[in-house]
Amino acid sequence: MNRFFVDAKEVLDNTIRITDQNDMKHMLKVLRLGIGDIISISDSVEFEYEAEIVAIEKDYVEARIMDKQKFAREPELEITLFQGIPKQGKMETIIQKTVELGVNSIVPVFTDRTIVVDHGNFNKKIERWQKISDEAVKQCKRGIIPKINSQITFSEMLEDITKYDLILFPYENEVKRSIKECLRGLVVKPKKVAIIIGPEGGFSDSEARILIKSGAQSVSLGKTILRTETAGMAAIAMVMYEHEM
Repeated sequence: MNRFFVDAKEVLDNTIRITDQNDMKHMLKVLRLGIGDIISISDSVEFEYEAEIVAIEKDYVEARIMDKQKFAREPELEITLFQGIPKQGKMETIIQKTVELGVNSIVPVFTDRTIVVDHGNFNKKIERWQKISDEAVKQCKRGIIPKINSQITFSEMLEDITKYDLILFPYENEVKRSIKECLRGLVVKPKKVAIIIGPEGGFSDSEARILIKSGAQSVSLGKTILRTETAGMAAIAMVMYEHEM
């Protein structure tokens, strides 16, 4: 069943209106849906609906609510991935796969070893990356669309991570503490988790020291050194296994 996302204000007592022109074009021109077809709709906040298309107008498609349920596939845990910006097309893979795994939001971060140095063209990249998140969500039937935030600096990231219950810093030089030991040693289950991944080449020694001093938990993801496009996926999967399954 095809899934569409609307603003909660578009959900009325018995019907839902889809007003996004791109969604309408995809629905009517690509999928060739029409009156009487059943679709899945998320209000992007809490509920998902099964609805029947009952009207097609120039500015909206209206669907009659047949069933309403709380999100069935949305994790309770909120995970934000702070991703050191990689080169070439690796970010697209990172976004697609971590969205499928349940990430709540992704923040691109400029670090000492970030190879990409052109800050000026990032608005277009963020727009493209957000579209990748949108498509990944529709495929895996999640309830919300994870947001791809604007790029930030390492210093700005240090300010942002203070609002998280748990800050995980997978670090290639960590040999004493695994992510499993860290997660299973928690007394209280966290609600908001930050996972910090470096770019190619990892974090500089000074950045690593600052992160640990700032409260990040330095952990190992295993005996091998993972690529930047693999590390975030592995960390998210491990956290989800411990706290969502």
